Amino acid sequence: MERSTMDLWVGIFVVAGIAALVMLAMKVGNLSTYNVSESYQVTAYFDNIGGLKPKASIKSSGVLVGRVTEITLDTQRYKARVTMSIDKRYAFPKDTIASINTAGLLGEQYVGLNPGGDTDNLAAGGEIKKTQSAMVLEDLIGKFIYNKAEEQPAK
Repeated sequence: MERSTMDLWVGIFVVAGIAALVMLAMKVGNLSTYNVSESYQVTAYFDNIGGLKPKASIKSSGVLVGRVTEITLDTQRYKARVTMSIDKRYAFPKDTIASINTAGLLGEQYVGLNPGGDTDNLAAGGEIKKTQSAMVLEDLIGKFIYNKAEEQPAK
């Protein structure tokens, strides 16, 4: 009897450990639950989205306000079309600026929303007109090196 009780407790401990690992994996993989039923969809077009992925965070002033739902290439404009799901609790003006930011030096990329001053708000299915693309580190390094190579040595 003592052996079966010990086996039961070990089994419970193993199941709890597996459940904790699954929850941790979901949190790290950015798959935590987000209520998309109480949200509205908006789109934005970017020249370069860098490493932005679907389900990436959308933040305003550091607060999570939504998630990226879809990323496609618009063949008419040849720009990345980012569809975002924003929580209905948060209304943003029509002149909101969407930018792609990086959390930390090598962290995940997310969409940052900087509200403007317009009195009219974005509606469901609306488009954010003002966008700032992702800063690609390789491009910045290339520009820096090119500018240094162009400089004439001081005489």
